[in-house]
Amino acid sequence: MSYKSLIGKPAPPITLKNYDGQDYTFTPGATGLPTALFFYPESGSMGCTKQACQFRDAIAEKDTFKPGKVQIIGISPDSVEKQKAFVEKEKLTYPVLSDTNKEVFKAYGVPKGMYGLVAVARVTFIVDKKGVVRFVFVQIMNEVD
Repeated sequence: MSYKSLIGKPAPPITLKNYDGQDYTFTPGATGLPTALFFYPESGSMGCTKQACQFRDAIAEKDTFKPGKVQIIGISPDSVEKQKAFVEKEKLTYPVLSDTNKEVFKAYGVPKGMYGLVAVARVTFIVDKKGVVRFVFVQIMNEVD
């Protein structure tokens, strides 16, 4: 399955370990909030840190991203321990989930990244308040300022 095939369809539900070691379940549409669900290759790497911190900053600075208006969820194949260190270092305020077996990556059709050189791509899914995937953004290469 390709990530593109999810557009216009219900997003798959997720249960993974959060950075705190607790199970976190995302049931698309259950909260009535739209969701930005972003997949990334590695916590602490340059591009992934930039991406995660942009969401953190948007929550703090932009009315559209304030709590109660949208859910932000990050997922990488890193261990819970690595996720916890990443969240603490970058002061992230949203769930950062560990998918070490890449089961959710597969469910969402997330491909390899950087032309197959990286185990997973950087992909963001926008899920509407009813739980339907409305948009998918795939970043192939990092932009450096």
